[in-house]
Amino acid sequence: MDLLDPLLLARWQFGLTTLYHYLFVPLTLGLALVVAIFQTVWHRTANVAWLHLTRLFGKIFLINFAMGVVTGIVQEFQFGMNWSAYSRFVGDVFGAPLAFEGLMAFFFEATFIGLWIFGWNKLPRALHLFSIWMVVFGSTLSGYFILAANAFMQNPVGYEMAADGSRAEMVDFWAVLTNPVVLAAFPHTIFSAWMFAAAVVIAVSAWHLARGQHLETMRRSLRFGMWFMIISFVGVAISGDQLGLVMVDTQPMKMAAAEALWENACGADASFSLFSIGTPDGSEEIWSLRVPYLLSFLSTHTFDGCVEGLNDLQALYTEQFGAGIDYMPVVWVTYWSFRWMMGLGGIATLISIAGLWVTRKKATRPVAGWMWKVAIWSAPLPLLGSLVGWVFTEMGRQPWIVFGLMLTEDGVSPNVPGWTVLISLIAFTLIYAALAVVEFGLILKAAQKGPDPLPEPGAEDDQPTSIEDTPTTVY
Repeated sequence: MDLLDPLLLARWQFGLTTLYHYLFVPLTLGLALVVAIFQTVWHRTANVAWLHLTRLFGKIFLINFAMGVVTGIVQEFQFGMNWSAYSRFVGDVFGAPLAFEGLMAFFFEATFIGLWIFGWNKLPRALHLFSIWMVVFGSTLSGYFILAANAFMQNPVGYEMAADGSRAEMVDFWAVLTNPVVLAAFPHTIFSAWMFAAAVVIAVSAWHLARGQHLETMRRSLRFGMWFMIISFVGVAISGDQLGLVMVDTQPMKMAAAEALWENACGADASFSLFSIGTPDGSEEIWSLRVPYLLSFLSTHTFDGCVEGLNDLQALYTEQFGAGIDYMPVVWVTYWSFRWMMGLGGIATLISIAGLWVTRKKATRPVAGWMWKVAIWSAPLPLLGSLVGWVFTEMGRQPWIVFGLMLTEDGVSPNVPGWTVLISLIAFTLIYAALAVVEFGLILKAAQKGPDPLPEPGAEDDQPTSIEDTPTTVY
């Protein structure tokens, strides 16, 4: 292995910056909705506890949003730095949804964030509430445009090749926006983001409840977070099932790798592998633990459907795209990332179900200390599930950077030496590590401070809080 190989280093750098940026994306998408819901409840009930929750999680949302903006800008620079051949080839198509995201969705989101931050004692309460809901809309729309760009890499549509074959040219923008992959991936991504936001709400609430702080306020947010987690997981499961069907139609090799399925299989033979061991060269299976019929049902929604295997698809792609290329992704990466994605989300949901039971009003025993610790330390589980889900999505597409059109090795910048990529990789790693410490420290400080104190004993918690009594910003 050449450690100064520009392709290898460019892939590592893009993977680093992408996964690091995605640390902040789901929390932005999810907490925007959480804050909007909390503020809506305060607006409807005038219960000051919900205002305190709005401001507490609003602080965390804004800290996270700022970091997401910084890392997102660097992310888009990658295309010109290390992937100029890719940018020239698909820039006419890939750049359009990204332009819409930046010029329309992000500016829309940022404008209403400004109104929400500085409008506490200047805007009517209804208009101020409207601004945070527009932040939710803008951030969600931003996610859709980005996923539409990524979906083109998974399933290129709405384009024609230039007469000289040098690049793809857009002919149908609507087809790009309604790509079957983005229609399935969008709800799956949004629901998974909500799961992480729910986990953060649960962890912050559990931390204070374990210390006997802000009991009434944090119990509200704890129960909300657990229900939000369960509802979001149901959405993840349903949308994931639909995304799997689309994956079978558009990228059957990815589905075969996700199941370590080496040969075509139908009915009972198309089983879901809980664990699998293959030969070192990845050509065949040695042993596996499988559930009969399950893969057939997941892939075709029938118990007698057929699923194509890795070896058969390799032969098909060799005939279709040319010999001399291994069209299989790294099977162990896709296989295990697929399972970790599902497992981590499922564990987080089971914790929420158990939490609802032990914190119910009719519970006869107090919540044990170790239970609070489980709730706190389970916060990263949905995020880790999302991260390995993206590893599965992108690694499962290999060796293609645009499926069926361009190989990853052909997309790297041709005139960038490996040592320059290595320098920027090291620099990004060090800077991102420092930013991670700052980000985590600020969020931890805001979370541990908790909500503002409730009224003194004997005061009515359900009295309305006037605009004049609220601060200029959430800080």
